Amino acid sequence: MRYDDEMIEEVTVRLLTTAATSLPADVLEALERARQTETSPVAKVQLETILRNVELGGMHLLPMCQDTGLALFYITGPCAGGVIPAIRRGVERATRSIPLRPNVVGPISRTNSGNNLGEMMPLIHFELASQEHLDITLMMKGAGSENMSALRMLNPTQGLRGIKEFILDTIVAAGGKPCPPVIVGVGIGGTADLACHLAKKALLRPLNKRNEDGPLGQIEVEMTEALNRTGIGPMGLGGLNTVLGVSIESASCHTASLPVAISLQCWAARRASVRIFPDGRTTFSTEGFW
Repeated sequence: MRYDDEMIEEVTVRLLTTAATSLPADVLEALERARQTETSPVAKVQLETILRNVELGGMHLLPMCQDTGLALFYITGPCAGGVIPAIRRGVERATRSIPLRPNVVGPISRTNSGNNLGEMMPLIHFELASQEHLDITLMMKGAGSENMSALRMLNPTQGLRGIKEFILDTIVAAGGKPCPPVIVGVGIGGTADLACHLAKKALLRPLNKRNEDGPLGQIEVEMTEALNRTGIGPMGLGGLNTVLGVSIESASCHTASLPVAISLQCWAARRASVRIFPDGRTTFSTEGFW
């Protein structure tokens, strides 16, 4: 199936504009709950400042954070590799029009392209599905949270206790660096690379939706409560709200291994989705299509 290049470019610009300047409702609600429950005066000021910053970003259609991150796209549908050039054009346009900070550089030369394009950037994941429509979800990922990513190849005998300890150790070590309160994505199982992919993909799930696997959903709740007892608090300045939530995705793995990966997303959990139908109709959402 062939999708119109001009349409793909336009929806890419709209996705980036929406994500850069506004937060999904579930994230806003979590931040508001954090503000209401916070008892530390310093932490409450941080949360009020965050919420005011989000309000101003939406009011003036300007990025809510100076680090507009890297653009990560997740595409689900029929074979759609032909959309890549149009997405790249959309990213280049949006970098100028929003504007987005040009963050993409060569890993060794550190040469900045100036347009957020580079080798394998923007990152585009494809997942084939037997459906006529095409779903495109964007995540904007800043460096502060991305730099706190972690992977550990646990011994299977460490089991659930080892997984929980690893999550706790990672958040404590991160402290205020990823701009908490954060969202914690966890990938369990698969291979090392698949665990990392699952951890980041977990960040796309709205905070008000638990993993449909009962035990994993319960672990999400338990770890959210445990991490908020660390006292790290907003921006690492202490308080009751260190994380907005924990989301876990899993895959089967080798009998001799237990990969666990963690991907953090800062309070500016920027995401947006579009569903494109064969007749050209589009439906946009910041909650995704679950």
